[in-house]
Amino acid sequence: MQDQILEILYKNKGKYVSPAEITSILNINQDELEKNVAILEECGYIIDSSYESGIRLIESTHLVLPYEIKRELKTNYIGHKIHYFSKIDSTNIAAKKLAEDGAPEGTIVIAETQTRGRGRRGKKWISPAGGIWMSIILRPEISPAEAPQLTLMTGVAVAKTIKNKFDLDVGIKWPNDILIGSKKVCGILTEANAKFNTLDYVVIGIGIDANVATESFPSDIRINATSLKKELGEEINGSELIQDFLKIFEDNYDALKKGQFPEILVEWRKLSKTIGSYVEVHKQGGKIVKGEAIGINKDGALILERENGNLRKVISGECLHREKP
Repeated sequence: MQDQILEILYKNKGKYVSPAEITSILNINQDELEKNVAILEECGYIIDSSYESGIRLIESTHLVLPYEIKRELKTNYIGHKIHYFSKIDSTNIAAKKLAEDGAPEGTIVIAETQTRGRGRRGKKWISPAGGIWMSIILRPEISPAEAPQLTLMTGVAVAKTIKNKFDLDVGIKWPNDILIGSKKVCGILTEANAKFNTLDYVVIGIGIDANVATESFPSDIRINATSLKKELGEEINGSELIQDFLKIFEDNYDALKKGQFPEILVEWRKLSKTIGSYVEVHKQGGKIVKGEAIGINKDGALILERENGNLRKVISGECLHREKP
């Protein structure tokens, strides 16, 4: 009901619409209209209600509500089904449950805050209000070995979206961090569920520090983090950013399914802030591999040149950019 009221108000934005007209169109009574208008105001919409003049929408909400995302969404299927939460433990956890229950490809879970957000290797992902915390359900017909391609493809989509929209110095740190300058603004977590050597579904979690106040982060995280708000000096419209991202994401995903991953990989390499850097890769079990990152292969593995001149392929791990010794 709130979506239908918003549709009427947006069509007449800045103009008053009489309550009688709205109740007639929606076949509701005055009490139901007032109740739903109050809910919209609680969600952050600024609405001017006057018994004599009528109702008009003054300002949209800052929340990333499904209606706001879908209103100007230009995708064919990604984001057409949205599960929204003001607070959740983890959008990835919720998305995996939905995927197990048969949710269609392109379904999204999005939340204003997360209490148990996770990064790679089980690290806690701080998810306060103001960020974009979102998971996308995919059902690609690719092998489990090709799943890392989805992480690289998503990184390209996020980086291109931010670069196109805000013209910032955006790049990718292998394998899944989006940087502005040298500071992290987004992380990506891909979780795949395979059965009999085929992928049943994949959940891709994207966390963007959009309007987050990074000064509230713990000092060890704050030093390497930034937000779009901090870089631009003003708040951004989260719903518009999501709309732009989902379109680019869908285009890239469709290209990947058509066998065009090599072209996506070319874009990834152009956006990479890791290639050409001296890095330490911290692997599970505490082992550290050091060297100059000279490239990435078609499977998404990082190629390092060690101090002895030998090449080393690194499939996974936490990558840290360091000064060359």
